[in-house]
Amino acid sequence: QGVFVLGLPYALLQSGYVGLLLLVLAALICSYTGKILVSCLYEEDETGRSVRVRHTYEDVAKACCRHICPYIGGKVVNAAQVVELVMTCILYLVVSSNLMCHSLFFLPLTPATCSAITFLILVPCMLIHDLRVVSRLSLFCSLAQFLITFIVIGYCLRQSPQWASRRLSAVTVDFDGFQVAVGVIIFSYTSQIYLPTLEESMTDRLDFDSMMNWTHALACVLKTAFSVMAFLTWGEETKEVITDNLPTALRTGVNLCLLAKALLSYPLPFYAAAEILQTGVLKLDSSADGAERWTLLLRGSLLLLTLIMALYVPHFSLLMGLTGSVTGAAMTLLLPALFHLQLKWTQLDMSRRAVDILILLLGCFCSVSGVICSIKGMVTAFEDK
Repeated sequence: QGVFVLGLPYALLQSGYVGLLLLVLAALICSYTGKILVSCLYEEDETGRSVRVRHTYEDVAKACCRHICPYIGGKVVNAAQVVELVMTCILYLVVSSNLMCHSLFFLPLTPATCSAITFLILVPCMLIHDLRVVSRLSLFCSLAQFLITFIVIGYCLRQSPQWASRRLSAVTVDFDGFQVAVGVIIFSYTSQIYLPTLEESMTDRLDFDSMMNWTHALACVLKTAFSVMAFLTWGEETKEVITDNLPTALRTGVNLCLLAKALLSYPLPFYAAAEILQTGVLKLDSSADGAERWTLLLRGSLLLLTLIMALYVPHFSLLMGLTGSVTGAAMTLLLPALFHLQLKWTQLDMSRRAVDILILLLGCFCSVSGVICSIKGMVTAFEDK
């Protein structure tokens, strides 16, 4: 349950009844692409037993491109992962700084001061070397997210007498609004970048498919209930971030929870980006002499880079949308389906091949249309400026 959840009611406003279908369909598709991506890590041995022969998203890409150019596929995937993860880290820094300024309005803090404080709070991320530490932090992040979600749900339930006057639209009004809704809904379920590492760290890897089914099913139920209740409460006045609809006093408490969530969310993409750079790009050997020093230098440089970009990159939200349209749809939909078709073609029946091809086409559509919408937004922003 990420920050995107808070934008789902607005997505439902944009997409109407179709949005309800999209919430369910996106859960099914993202759960499926996550499972087929992990299945690409395995090959059958002579006895027909599945053996894990690959460890990362990069390894899968290399296996698919081994007959054409074995190094290009891995480099492209690594570049896409690092760009998306670094942009996510920058987004969390921007969000944390803004929330700190708005939540602690009674203190004389400038935006630059809030950014510096946020940076200092996140410095210990450089010392994280175990995914289990990240997992524990993510647990507290989830608790903060659920607290925010249930505060909104509780307020909506108190406003339930007004629900009778709210109605969803039966049709989508315009393409741009619908595309925004599709992007928000699909990307609220994404986790493919982390799945190979997550599956490898599981005590019993046979539980992976069951874990994906349960988490996506529960997420779908919660997202749908949350979105519908919020829309029924505010209707056409639903804002892009639903917490902005809350009364001022309640909004301050929620903003503090959002600040905690944003700070706790940072270590996961930071850890993943550092690991990819360390093992996939720079090829640093953790057992070599001086490796600890180089690792700290790499992570410190990455942390400082995200701070500098958060402070100085113009039109960051539009740049984030453009990057997400290219890398997000590709890593979540397009590449898992493509890799699965190439590596498992002989093991798939016609129906599974058809499903993979449809998801592949959907990934292409989301990427192209998302880029077009983001570029239009950039052009409009620069013209207004």
